[in-house]
Amino acid sequence: MPKKYIETGKIVGTHGVRGEMRVQPWCDGPEFITGFQKLYLDKNGNEALKIRHSRTHGNICLISADGIDTVESAEALRGRTLYIDREDCKLAEGQYFIDDIIGCRVIDGETGKEYGVISDVSKTGANDVWHIAHGGKEYLIPNIPQFVKKVDVENGLVIITPVKGIFDDED
Repeated sequence: MPKKYIETGKIVGTHGVRGEMRVQPWCDGPEFITGFQKLYLDKNGNEALKIRHSRTHGNICLISADGIDTVESAEALRGRTLYIDREDCKLAEGQYFIDDIIGCRVIDGETGKEYGVISDVSKTGANDVWHIAHGGKEYLIPNIPQFVKKVDVENGLVIITPVKGIFDDED
């Protein structure tokens, strides 16, 4: 079952003296975070921040929230993870959350062979790299259309065309 609250970034510092927070995005970019009126400080949605204003600043997001009006109150939140409510987000066709693909089984689209499950995702800039865990080993595949043919989050499947040499049983 998909998580209701999804990690989206981390408060990494303050900006100015009026309680504005610097947020490092863990999503496609800082623009994504600026679209929310509420962010949460816990994975169960118990601690909500009502956003007054947010804006991008280079590769981070600057956020002002109700009740956070001083540099000291903002500093007290440094290091906290921010979450979004899945219901507040509309993803385009073919998009998904990283949380939703972690644990998906990876299957060869031609042979049906199972290669393991996605255990992690690394952001490299050009494209994400998916970590596939199987039998105590880890394999890496780039998330590009040449290799990743279909992502079926509802059924927990990722269909790939493997590159020669990635998996041990290759010639």
